Amino acid sequence: MRRRARPGAGPTALTALTALVTVVLLVAGCAPREARGETGEPHGPAGEPKIVALVYNGPQGCDDCAPAVARALRSLPRPVEVEYVGPGTGRPLTAATLAGAQLYVQPGGGDDLAGTWRDLAGSADAVRNWVRAGGSYLGLCFGGYLAGHDPGFGLVPGDTYGYAGSPGAEVPDGRHTVVEVSWRGRARHLYFQDGPAVELRPGAGAEVLATYSTGAAAVVVAPYGQGRVGVSGPHPEAEQSWYDEHGLVNPDGVRLDLARELIERTLAR
Repeated sequence: MRRRARPGAGPTALTALTALVTVVLLVAGCAPREARGETGEPHGPAGEPKIVALVYNGPQGCDDCAPAVARALRSLPRPVEVEYVGPGTGRPLTAATLAGAQLYVQPGGGDDLAGTWRDLAGSADAVRNWVRAGGSYLGLCFGGYLAGHDPGFGLVPGDTYGYAGSPGAEVPDGRHTVVEVSWRGRARHLYFQDGPAVELRPGAGAEVLATYSTGAAAVVVAPYGQGRVGVSGPHPEAEQSWYDEHGLVNPDGVRLDLARELIERTLAR
């Protein structure tokens, strides 16, 4: 319902009222961006530009893997634009697609590494060249394996291998479970299902954010040319529904703080 103008609120009074409101909004910092002289892309609290993140959502990914990553990305304290890429999305993973992005995420998914690689092998050079020139690759679980070699993008300074069933591992097989890791010296619990560990080459300059109970590297961020590569065997992006589906409980509660930390460290320069 439109309000009727108050008596005396004619054009002259309205002009004065508009000017007064504009001054108040400018002082309060609530005026439209154009009025405050702000233009260009949106910025976060520290004046950082918007992040464009590409997330693989092709046939080898699980139904809720890419959406969970997308929600974790959008929880960052700065603007993030998420776009799905890969077979079936209408956006192929090419050099032209990568050119406008700062982050590419290969999420968890199936167990057919060879089949997935058939989908991705044609994009391998584009991904490697893009990361080498300054892009950031984040591989979660299955995507962590793909950061390794034979088959894989070959981005890890060393290689990845299956943690479940490895010597001393508390997880004997590919079951869905919760593992305790040491995250920068703090005990934390994360959703886990047959994810990799990382065997780093000596002198690789990598940052190990978390280790499994055996001391094997569980979460790693490493340089690749001018870019960065983040790999996580567990799932810091896992949502409550993942735990509920398999009757699991995270003693820490289901939180995204570690996912955000990993994403930020992978983007850091």
